[in-house]
Amino acid sequence: MKKAPLTILLAFILLCCGDNDDDIGLTLLPEENEALSGGQNTVFDESENAFARPAPLLSNEEELIFGIGNSFFNLNWVTAPASTTARDGLGPVFNSRSCSGCHFKDGRGRPPIFDGEQNHGFLLRLSIAGISPNGGPNPHPIYGGQLQDRAVPDYTPEGGFTITYEEVRGEYNDGTPYSLRKPTYRFNNLAYDEMGPVNVSPRVGQQVIGLGMLEALDESTILSFADESDLDGDGISGRANYVWDAESQTTKLGRFGWKANQPSLFQQTAGAFLGDIGITSSLFPDENCPTQECEDLPNGGTPEIDDEALRNVVLYVSTLAVPARRNHEDQEVLKGKILFENLGCAKCHISKMTTGPHKIPALSNQTIRPYTDLLLHDMGKELADDREDFLATGREWRTQPLWGLGLIETVNQHTFLLHDGRARNIEEAILWHGGEAEEAKNGFKSLLKEDRDRLILFLGSL
Repeated sequence: MKKAPLTILLAFILLCCGDNDDDIGLTLLPEENEALSGGQNTVFDESENAFARPAPLLSNEEELIFGIGNSFFNLNWVTAPASTTARDGLGPVFNSRSCSGCHFKDGRGRPPIFDGEQNHGFLLRLSIAGISPNGGPNPHPIYGGQLQDRAVPDYTPEGGFTITYEEVRGEYNDGTPYSLRKPTYRFNNLAYDEMGPVNVSPRVGQQVIGLGMLEALDESTILSFADESDLDGDGISGRANYVWDAESQTTKLGRFGWKANQPSLFQQTAGAFLGDIGITSSLFPDENCPTQECEDLPNGGTPEIDDEALRNVVLYVSTLAVPARRNHEDQEVLKGKILFENLGCAKCHISKMTTGPHKIPALSNQTIRPYTDLLLHDMGKELADDREDFLATGREWRTQPLWGLGLIETVNQHTFLLHDGRARNIEEAILWHGGEAEEAKNGFKSLLKEDRDRLILFLGSL
């Protein structure tokens, strides 16, 4: 990896032409259809609504359901009983009143900027030693699987938290300094007993584009990327997570969530309704309550979201289109792409794959460019949350899809990245990589500034 800059220099000499007609050489060219990140379900939108468009291949009926699902995704749920009975049942404790409260404009959440800020799309997962009956993390006996910092009237939020950051300073091989911020979390205003020994794992809500096409990938495609024993000796040993599927009552391949701990968008969506908003469903019918007091509170029905409405929301999050690449023919972007590949980033952030069959025909047989392998990778001790999640260790994370990365700032007005939002931009996210990505990170640190800028420019084009 330390020889990557020389490799790139030679590639440029052979492939890149200069700025005038007398230069001899070839211009770098993009791949065919490289701009179509979502295959035929790509939309050409660079606006603040770039993540909110329906997949172009939807049928007329599916577009109608998409609109209904969009309504349930965006409108606030209210306390029961209410005249809007289809949308009551909030809480009793919750983190957000709506899905869009965590995924504003179908985009990415961030850490709170000030203590007590609401609607930021950030929460704290909680667990104690041991595993749950289904093999997942063992929730706290009182506070459950996540800290709910909001509550309906006449009920007490579970508590709050503060985040403080320590600046961690370093420098590139050329002497250029940089600074990263390392977060520390502290509870406050706890409603019940002290937490005691507890594992705290922060989570930022991710953008929800292209999820249905990730669900449409054949399991064999995902497993073909795995190399759990690192048989090829490249230092990358991605492996699959196998998790409990509540609908089928079996163990299945995990695809969604920061640790690939959800097997389907149906379960992911139903779990978010319960954990984040306090809305029960047929899949998760029990209220999320820290005490038995909630038995005396009115609810929004049994369940609070019916199967039809839930599946409408699932279709919505399944069929959000992926925005097209920008500047994919730009020579500086293409040089950054070569750097990305030469440094080994593409070994985990795999660029291109083809979906298999899906119950929504529009998602089937699409050549997509999500830049992920959906596998678990050891990312080193600095990013570790020490939370085991089915087969995932405390140091392992699912490879984050990179499509749409460069539009997060436009859509959500911030550039905070990684599972906890500690990285303030793409550069810092790279510098936090460790474990299996340590060599790639060190290769990035060894680059000249103009090459670092080219790599970041490429990532911003995705």
